[in-house]
Amino acid sequence: MNREGRVTRPETAEMGGTFETFTGNRALMLEEALLFEIGGTDRTGVDIAEAPQVASRLGGLERDQPIGLYGLSEPEAVRHYTRLSRQNYGIDLGFFPLGSCTMKHNPRLNERMARLPGFADIHPLQPVETVQGAFALIHELGEWLKTLTGMPAVAMSPKAGAHGELCGLLAIRSALEARGDARKVVLVPESAHGTNPATAAFCGYAVENIPADAAGRVDLQALKDRLGPDVAGVMITNPNTCGLFERDMAAISEAVHAAGGLVYCDGANFNAIVGRVRPGDLGIDAMHINLHKTFSTPHGGGGPGSGPVVFSAALAPFAPLPFVEKEGDTYRLVEEETAGEHHAGTFGRMVAFHGQMGMFSRALAYILSHGADGLRQVSEDAVLNANYILRALEDVLEAPFAGTGPCMHEALFSDNGFAEGFTTLDVAKGLIDEGFHPMTMYFPLVVHGAMLIEPTETESRAAIDQFVGALRSVAERAKAGDLVLKAAPVFAPRRRLDETGAARKPVLVWREPVAED
Repeated sequence: MNREGRVTRPETAEMGGTFETFTGNRALMLEEALLFEIGGTDRTGVDIAEAPQVASRLGGLERDQPIGLYGLSEPEAVRHYTRLSRQNYGIDLGFFPLGSCTMKHNPRLNERMARLPGFADIHPLQPVETVQGAFALIHELGEWLKTLTGMPAVAMSPKAGAHGELCGLLAIRSALEARGDARKVVLVPESAHGTNPATAAFCGYAVENIPADAAGRVDLQALKDRLGPDVAGVMITNPNTCGLFERDMAAISEAVHAAGGLVYCDGANFNAIVGRVRPGDLGIDAMHINLHKTFSTPHGGGGPGSGPVVFSAALAPFAPLPFVEKEGDTYRLVEEETAGEHHAGTFGRMVAFHGQMGMFSRALAYILSHGADGLRQVSEDAVLNANYILRALEDVLEAPFAGTGPCMHEALFSDNGFAEGFTTLDVAKGLIDEGFHPMTMYFPLVVHGAMLIEPTETESRAAIDQFVGALRSVAERAKAGDLVLKAAPVFAPRRRLDETGAARKPVLVWREPVAED
């Protein structure tokens, strides 16, 4: 096997120095032009017959000037998008250490199941008798989610995590209004996901923060001191965004219930406790589960996602429509017309139809292929990998909560100890040169310069060791004040952006350059 190496600083290469290529390309790292720069308005990749002259139905809104679309030949279009795809980084290329995102390998078996005829090609308006297999799948998945969480009811229709949060809060609001106790405040700990306060505000609640204690968990006494007749409930993320399990969760639930409120748990980090902890046993009233995090759906690219919500007995009567109900050997869809008295308290519906069929297929395939013992091992391995990273790096990166015990699904570090002027952003850009997508940066806000790393259970020790070595190297450069790190990434398709300028003065529209005189 030939071994090829490259210098880490091309400008200091001993032979040849630096030079600019005619094309702007650097070997197979191609400088890709925009479609507008490749094509032209005077050509097209297809021949289209002249449209017949018919009377216009646009009422005078038709254009009297050419649209000016840029045309490309088929090879030009295919090559453009193929070259762009080679500049993507994804979980199929390497380790994706985003914290609180659970970017893990998704078994291809589950993808095949989602594409089976009868699942992938059904229509939401088909007659119920023609989709009994799909309804059976949705119902069985719901039963698994209830079993894993220890909750008696589930709503399968929410389309994502934040959508599930909205579903849970609407159920909480409905339950409070049903007893004539419409409260106005939702408490949200500092260590919760950012969508939690946003969802509460969207539902019309005033949001108040609850501080974290020195161990990175909810300050239980501060929470108890704020509880009162105006508090509708608490939205708590567990495990939280510091990668820590809320050890006082049962006590928190007890205190909130005693004050007449309800408990919403953000279950986005369920991957860390699946098979180990049942949230229902902790007094939780509603919790969403991101199927696209815990149960095998490609994550990223803006979707698709799925966020089923499990409910306690107190909230089950207020769960949304529609839902699948089993009657003997058949399944029916319970909707407004068929809800009847046994579900008259529903707050309504979240979506037009039933939810995300492809997500359900993948999730059930994932659950059945693992089994109960396999799901338990998922969380155990995810937690083991995170703690391995925490202990492997705590001597070079400050880990603010490493002394409070083991972490859960993710390891949290700060920028304390970097040389003057060096930041978490410099470390993240340096990781790109090392061939890794950066970790989550500057979140959670309770830690300055936060670096949040979630390895998941699907990474091998060899892969983690390589990442640890790369991050250790970059961190040591930041601590030593290596100015080259300020120019990173050096080997990426694009250099470092002026992020402030890009945010405040974005260029969102391409305009044809004006020729100079």
